[in-house]
Amino acid sequence: MEHATATHAPGELILRLRGVGKNFGAVTALKDIDLDVHAGEVVALVGDNGAGKSTLVKVLAGVHQPTTGTIEVQGKPVTLDTPGKALELGIATVFQDLALCENLDVVANLFLGHEICPWRMDEVQMEVRAWTLLQELAARIPSVREPIASLSGGQRQTVAIARSLLLEPQIIMLDEPTAALGVAQTAEVLNLIERVRARGHGVILISHNMEDVRAVADRIVVLRLGRNNGVYTAETSHQELVAAITGASENSVSRRAARKLEEVDQG
Repeated sequence: MEHATATHAPGELILRLRGVGKNFGAVTALKDIDLDVHAGEVVALVGDNGAGKSTLVKVLAGVHQPTTGTIEVQGKPVTLDTPGKALELGIATVFQDLALCENLDVVANLFLGHEICPWRMDEVQMEVRAWTLLQELAARIPSVREPIASLSGGQRQTVAIARSLLLEPQIIMLDEPTAALGVAQTAEVLNLIERVRARGHGVILISHNMEDVRAVADRIVVLRLGRNNGVYTAETSHQELVAAITGASENSVSRRAARKLEEVDQG
């Protein structure tokens, strides 16, 4: 297995969602979601608890199937009916729990389930490939034979992201990658995200941390109550993003409209 090197031209559209919805019985978790992801860009997906972020991630990861709408990968309609199908189409997900085995070393975790073994397990080749990829990512891992249990939170996140890259994905979804990390470890992960983008991968970043989002995102997609509620740039102010997430901007518009009506009535 070769390490991942995206071959898409920068800016090429690799993922498109149109009108995607997801119902759980009578409950509507997502409705009319539109989303585009291009090669070599970071799209941040933000929203309050219950906004639909986790459901959308699971739809793209093949865990949930959408009730309505279409999903296209490289311009072709696809059905993401299993996690394996999502991986096959180049959509890799690094969930918040990372799913690492603490008693195994870095190499074993990187190749877990995808070991190189034409006749028997090729430990040397796996170690070389592990070092090559981690060096390309400028990862601060002391040794590829280091047990996961001895690594910091930022280093573990690095291993989880590197493992997804070995599958040669077009898109990597990162679920709260800086949650519970210190300042230095957060900076390490944000630098890693920028290097992944530079390799030509599309990145979907799910995060509650607006400063992290504004530091690395090319576009910021806000979900509110299971619907799209605006697309913003990294230059958007913290206050404006929070207003879109919480619905304060909607309330502000409503109040202004009410005042205008009062002025008309009084006039």
